[in-house]
Amino acid sequence: MMPASAARPRLDGARLRTLVLGGARSGKSRYAEGLIMALPPPWAYVATAEAGDEEMAARIEAHRARRSADWQTLEAPRDLGAALAACKKMPVLIDCLTLWLSNLMLAEADIDAEVERLEKALAAAAAPVAMVANEVGSGIVPEHPLGRRFRDLQGSLNQRIAAGADRVVLVVAGLPLALKGAVKETP
Repeated sequence: MMPASAARPRLDGARLRTLVLGGARSGKSRYAEGLIMALPPPWAYVATAEAGDEEMAARIEAHRARRSADWQTLEAPRDLGAALAACKKMPVLIDCLTLWLSNLMLAEADIDAEVERLEKALAAAAAPVAMVANEVGSGIVPEHPLGRRFRDLQGSLNQRIAAGADRVVLVVAGLPLALKGAVKETP
């Protein structure tokens, strides 16, 4: 019997950029993990979440628990450019751009400059990159100005990253829907 890693398709030299969008608990992270795991390991998991409370710590632990030793985790709540550069030629999963944006907003960073840095890092990345982000524009208009600013910035971020992506997938109820490029079935 052939080992599982030998059965995975190789994308030698491919620098495919995939944006995986979805709502909360849509299955977007699992789908993105499957895209990366279809490539030969090792894989890089760039985590943007920070455990600010017990509930978030439990979410982070659940994500860690489902990843094998083939994953190398980099904590990067704000500097995704440096994290991508550190990954060298490993396939990379960034989970997630939504928390990254929130972290930048809380740090009062220059959002446009940080998104531009991310775009440059993505263009320079030597291996496939899958990015997870929430689609937040389908709900009600937030009551608070900060909520409206976040929603607007997330919509702009998603549009910018989607424009540079080779593939954009919307995950709804665990089902991937192609918005740009072809949907790839994951194991």
